[in-house]
Amino acid sequence: MPPADRDLAGYGGNPPDPAWPGGARLALSIVVNVEEGAELSIASGDERNESGPETTQLVQGAPDPCMETHFAYGSRVGLWRVMDVLDAFGVKATFSCCARAVAVTPALAAAPAARGHEVSAHGWRWEMHAGMAEATERAVIARTIATLAEHAGTRPVGWHTKSAPSVNTRRLLLDDGGFLYDSDAYDDDLPRLVPGAAGKPHVILPYAFDTNDMRFRPGQGFVFAEDFSRYCIASFDRLMAEGGRMMSVGLHLRTIGRPGRIAGLEQLLEHVAKAGDAVWVARRRDIAAHWLKRFGSV
Repeated sequence: MPPADRDLAGYGGNPPDPAWPGGARLALSIVVNVEEGAELSIASGDERNESGPETTQLVQGAPDPCMETHFAYGSRVGLWRVMDVLDAFGVKATFSCCARAVAVTPALAAAPAARGHEVSAHGWRWEMHAGMAEATERAVIARTIATLAEHAGTRPVGWHTKSAPSVNTRRLLLDDGGFLYDSDAYDDDLPRLVPGAAGKPHVILPYAFDTNDMRFRPGQGFVFAEDFSRYCIASFDRLMAEGGRMMSVGLHLRTIGRPGRIAGLEQLLEHVAKAGDAVWVARRRDIAAHWLKRFGSV
C-alpha cells in the first residue's frame, strides 16, 4: 500500500479560490531551465556523459564533444534569443539555474537577474538527487545557494530538482530556512502549503512536463514550433475556462532557443497577451508569496 502520508486526493472537487491579483482567472509561470555546463560530462570530471539532447546516441568511456556542443548552444545563443522574446512581450520568468552552469558562465544568472527575472535553484549539477547521501545533498544545496547568490545578486528562494529528489530533499530545503518554495511536484494545477521551519509554511508549486519544450526530444511528440504552441495554448484555454488555476510552461535554452522552435514561444505569448488582465504572468517567487499571504497557515 502507498505510505500513509502520500496525498492522492488533493483538493478534490473543492479547490480553494486563489484570488489571483487583479481578479485574474489564471496564474501563468514561465520557467526557463538553465543547465548548460552542468550536464554530466567525462570531460568535466563526471562519472559519465549525458545523453545527447538532439539524438539518442550515447557515448561512454570517453569525452563527448558532440553532446557538449549541443548543450553549449543554449549558453552561447539560446539565452539571448529567449530573453529577447520575453522582453518583447513584457514577461518576467523564473530562470531555474544549475549552479555549476552559472559558475562556468556567470551571465546565465547575471543577465536574467539584470532584466528582472527570478533566478531559482536547479541543483549544482544537472542530476537527480534520488539515493544521494544526506551529507552530500546538504553540501550540494549549500554550494548551489552560494554560487547563485554570488552571480545573481540575491540568494534563490525556489528549488527544483532534476527528475527525482531524494527522500531528504524537502527537509534539507526547510532546514536551510531561506527557501520560500520548491517545485518538486507534478500533481496539481494549484500550489499548496506544507509545514516549514520554525512553524513557517512552505509552498509547493507544482511543475509540468507536458507543457514543456522537453517534448522536442526525439520521440517525445513535438517536431514543429506549432506543436509546442498548439499544445500549450490548448492547456491555457482550458485552465482559463475553468478559472482559479495555475499553469507552468517549461523551457530550455538549448531547445526552444533554436531558430526553428522559438516561434512556438512567440505564438504562445501572443495568445496569452490577448487575455489581458484575465491572466497573471508571474515569477514563481511572486506566485508563492501570494499563496503564502492568502493561505499562510497549515
